[in-house]
Amino acid sequence: MSGYAVRRFMTLAPKVVAAGSTLGEAHRIMREHCIRHLPVVDGGALVGVVSQRDVYLLETLKGVDPATARVEDAMAAEPYAVGPDTPLAEVAGEMARRRIGSAVVVERGEVIGLFTTVDALGALVTLSRGRGADRGRVRGAP
Repeated sequence: MSGYAVRRFMTLAPKVVAAGSTLGEAHRIMREHCIRHLPVVDGGALVGVVSQRDVYLLETLKGVDPATARVEDAMAAEPYAVGPDTPLAEVAGEMARRRIGSAVVVERGEVIGLFTTVDALGALVTLSRGRGADRGRVRGAP
């Protein structure tokens, strides 16, 4: 695993959500695309990440209206962000240490990928079978 960069296993061009979007909008994006993590951007710059669990938790609180509550109120404001050439073992190790489900891949200030625990499991299977991997993938593609 040490010789591979995260770019080889990340999901390319992940869906993102604006910080000012509603929780309802974030939830809709997650449902439509069968995803559990959304990088949060403001003016194109990464400012956080929101998980399906974050959205569900806020939606269940009394007095919270998903139609008006903002993503910025639910997001983790300090997401784990890495460059595309960061070693896979380093990223997976840090995700395990922090007990987080995703790393946002950023290049030149732009979100270009997302590496999740599902991607990590795919990498584990691929590498344990002794195969290389294609460079990245688009969510939903085989």
